[in-house]
Amino acid sequence: MRLVLLGPPGAGKGTQAQRLVEFLQIPHLSTGDMLRDAIAKGTSVGLHAKQFIDQGKLVPDNAVLQLVEQRLELPDCGTGFLLDGFPRSLPQARAVDQFLDGRGEPLDAVIELQVDQEEVIKRLMSRGRGDDKPEVIRQRMITYQEQTKPLSDYYRQGKILHAVDAMGTMDEVFSRMRKAVEQIKVPQR
Repeated sequence: MRLVLLGPPGAGKGTQAQRLVEFLQIPHLSTGDMLRDAIAKGTSVGLHAKQFIDQGKLVPDNAVLQLVEQRLELPDCGTGFLLDGFPRSLPQARAVDQFLDGRGEPLDAVIELQVDQEEVIKRLMSRGRGDDKPEVIRQRMITYQEQTKPLSDYYRQGKILHAVDAMGTMDEVFSRMRKAVEQIKVPQR
């Protein structure tokens, strides 16, 4: 199953992604992990990305897309994958769709974890990280909504978006995710 996981900071994406990949027996593809790996290995894409990261800038889409495409071509992605933290923008979503469609392997579904803003603030404040202040968290939520609303609409139009209520315990949320995934019709390949 080829999936994308969307959700705001504090929605529990990391925890739920790990549980979902174990349940489906597919690789968890995090662009952050891919970037760190490429930098550690000194690949050309990694060295290019490092220049931006060292300056505190976002890595350009073309570099991230190149990493994702290279990763998706590895044999372990043949039975599916879970993209986490990617795509983050409409151009990235269109580019990854074009790449996958060109391979005859389109996305099966996009799971969007939905949680209300006050719960996000409460969850992030409980982590105790220095940058988890209410005003910073609210700004992150605004940025997330600005970037993600177009993605949600894009995938909804493609009829592959599945919203999952991320309020409740980890087990309750995972139960809802599992139910959503079990209802997804995957075409025979």
